[in-house]
Amino acid sequence: MVIQPKIRGFICTNAHPVGCAEHVKEQIDYVKNAGPVANGPKNVLVIGASTGYGLASRITAAFGSGAKTLGIFFEKEPTESKTASAGWYNTAAFEQAANAAGLWNKHINGDAFTDELKAQAIDIIRSEMGKIDLVVYSLAAPRRKDPVSGEIFSSVLKPIGQSYTARTLNTSKREIEEVSVEPANDDEIHQTVKVMGGEDWERWLGQLNAAGVLADNCQTVAYTYIGKELTWPIYGKATIGKAKEDLDRAAAAITAQLADKKGKAYVASLKALVTQASSAIPIMPLYISLLYRVMKEEGTHEGCIEQINGLFRQGLYSDAPVMDDAGRLRMDGKELSAHIQQAVKELWGQVTTDTIDTLTDYKGYHNEFLRLFGFGYAHVDYDADVSPLVPLANIAP
Repeated sequence: MVIQPKIRGFICTNAHPVGCAEHVKEQIDYVKNAGPVANGPKNVLVIGASTGYGLASRITAAFGSGAKTLGIFFEKEPTESKTASAGWYNTAAFEQAANAAGLWNKHINGDAFTDELKAQAIDIIRSEMGKIDLVVYSLAAPRRKDPVSGEIFSSVLKPIGQSYTARTLNTSKREIEEVSVEPANDDEIHQTVKVMGGEDWERWLGQLNAAGVLADNCQTVAYTYIGKELTWPIYGKATIGKAKEDLDRAAAAITAQLADKKGKAYVASLKALVTQASSAIPIMPLYISLLYRVMKEEGTHEGCIEQINGLFRQGLYSDAPVMDDAGRLRMDGKELSAHIQQAVKELWGQVTTDTIDTLTDYKGYHNEFLRLFGFGYAHVDYDADVSPLVPLANIAP
């Protein structure tokens, strides 16, 4: 079939297998060109491994450290008439490259929140990998079923305490407009923490530890975004922020739990980027478009693979990691520097629908959004007839 992007709101409903392979190849090449990660991991579990920061983590572990990687994700398989989701094609491209390089890799496609999937992962680790020395937790999901109570929790993107009105970039209409969001109630805050907080991360590590499949001196990391004043009302000091605060609680609990192994849990704060998750958050498309313009002009812009490659080399496997007072690994310093934030604030107040192209990097934002789904690569023929049926040979049954 001929595969062209089908965009609805903030999501693309299809993906291009050849473009996704190019997206993965770019990241693999970047890590290879950076050379080996000194004292990097050897057996890695990535929970949320098929897109964004999770995919970049798997690529960095495999091609920077030669690690065996088990990837967990929840992706749509292809059919003869419909494409797979981008994460499926990303994983197929990763698998092909890893196989060619002689790197062990396997995947589980399913709900990472369930205890059944956790048990399946533990069986594979025990029988095929050896003890895990790094667990990356990079899940982004709108809802979660509690494995004990069976209750289903749903997350919301809302401020706390008072309603919030701000400018945003409507990517469907390509217009600057105002968005107003009512404050979350206590139940919505609670549900968002249950979905996006640290409870499932903590449960994963608890079960891995109890099964005896974690190595001495193992590390685990979960990803967060902190931001500054412009994004705090809808992100940092909002329902998502409350959930992310719970990651700090979970990190301390996991570290205590792994004390006998001298294991350590970290929260890593990363840069704002175009991801499937960030595209859904009010104001973030405008903020990111402005941020991209400012940081690209300064020459300090980084994407997912640059951030995660840096995290491995300057954070997780560094003798002198950059950390804040709360013990978080920080890779967002360039974004949050005073002069970058001031430049974004000034443009924020100036931009109109008529000046989107001159005052923001909307083109860069949109191109990066398309690339998440395998579109927008100049040397990929999007008029060519391609098969959507790309298999995953190393997927667990």
